Amino acid sequence: HLNIMARLKLDRRTSKSEMNLKIEELIRNLGLTKCKYTRIGVEHTEKVLSGGEKKRLAFATELLTDPQLLFCDEPTTGLDSYCAQKIVAMMNFMTSSGKTIVCTIHQPSSEVFAMFSQMILLADGRIAYMGSNSNALDFFQTLGYNCPNNYNPADFYIRTLAVTPGSEEASKQTIRYICDHFAVSEYIKEVEMVIQYEFHMGRSLQAQTFRTNFKEQLWFVKLFLLIYRGLLAYWRDTWLLAVRLVVKMAVALLIGLCYVGATTHDQKGIQAIQGAIFILICENTFIPMYSVMAVFPQDRPLFLREYRSGLYSVGMYYFAKIAAMVPGLMLETFIFSLIAYWLVGLRATSDSFWLTTFVILLTLNVSLACGIFFSNAFDSIPSAMSFLAPFDFLLMIVSGLFLKLSSLPNYISWTKYLSWIMYASESLAIVQWEGVHNITCETTNEDIPCLTEGSEVMERYSFSFDNFNRDLWNMFIIGLIFHVLAFLCLCRK
Repeated sequence: HLNIMARLKLDRRTSKSEMNLKIEELIRNLGLTKCKYTRIGVEHTEKVLSGGEKKRLAFATELLTDPQLLFCDEPTTGLDSYCAQKIVAMMNFMTSSGKTIVCTIHQPSSEVFAMFSQMILLADGRIAYMGSNSNALDFFQTLGYNCPNNYNPADFYIRTLAVTPGSEEASKQTIRYICDHFAVSEYIKEVEMVIQYEFHMGRSLQAQTFRTNFKEQLWFVKLFLLIYRGLLAYWRDTWLLAVRLVVKMAVALLIGLCYVGATTHDQKGIQAIQGAIFILICENTFIPMYSVMAVFPQDRPLFLREYRSGLYSVGMYYFAKIAAMVPGLMLETFIFSLIAYWLVGLRATSDSFWLTTFVILLTLNVSLACGIFFSNAFDSIPSAMSFLAPFDFLLMIVSGLFLKLSSLPNYISWTKYLSWIMYASESLAIVQWEGVHNITCETTNEDIPCLTEGSEVMERYSFSFDNFNRDLWNMFIIGLIFHVLAFLCLCRK
């Protein structure tokens, strides 16, 4: 993590040895030596960093650029007293090197509170005290509020300035009394004098133009680092990848065993082949679509933090995320197609297999784009799924396999152009039925319809042999539109 962040944050002219020295120094100073090779990870899943170690790692990440001013929003929240004390002690150590740290904190222990040199107490939107930590008790004592012996000063301030349920008016009156007295006290005058001094000193300085020779990292290096980080996160969990691959192979095997001997060129085989086409499409549409729903929401806090820090653009992040995620899913889909296609007994030519695999992979990518769009369009996954489910249902209805497309009512027939399942079904049907002239007919009864040509099968489903290239282009365009919409939704976040 620190290696990648160093390459993103530091001057691109910084040598690798300088980066390594800076990283090692930060790890040593922040007490992360023992866990330098431990995964950040998710708690309760494996050996990962503790809460305190994650906080220190966050500090190390920010300190890579050696900032002189740090704003820390509740850095001890969620930590036990020991970890909280270590975090504040670390911040105290950082101030000894000339850094200024502004920190918000709630209910610190007495040991933690004593480490702060200056403090601001806020109550009901007003300043109740601002100044040195050591003078705060004296100020409250002059107003008649005495902190008991062996009592945590922080708890005393909180209790004094809190709005107590049941006695809100009395509490607010106390707050007004303290804030009004502070506004005319010697403490605020001392603060105002310091501010005025700094203000006049700043005006007396001759205006200067400050230039920096900082060289930002090249965009393609940033893109490479983001893709590398995404691939590392994806491929690191080998157990999960193995399980997913085994499940995919098992599903392909199960589908193949169910269709053994069924996909013959006769009247029963027509339904079997069309059913197999539908299963191949659905297996690589709905499962991938829903599996990526949580990918972007999980990474959103990290993305927003790094984006607001100016490390990379939204487009760079989006492209890197897709580039890291898609290859693994395409590999799973290819293995699935390799097993299922030949076991099902579809058209036994290499051209037919490769065309079918290409269409399935294209279907996968469109489905991923759709899932990514819905996950970015809504603020929560349940909300996204509540809209995605009926949309999926519509896609299946107008796919051409359950209902003849030419029989769709005019007010709903236009929706078929949104269904990549329809385009995939038609293109795979073209692969299977083009040039087929030997479909056997088991009955001699002329009243029973009997299809003997591949063209008759295509006509039955309102498909056309001339639409293969159009179907592929339409699927590509739909996927591209979903990606553009997903990108715009991500920009809106």
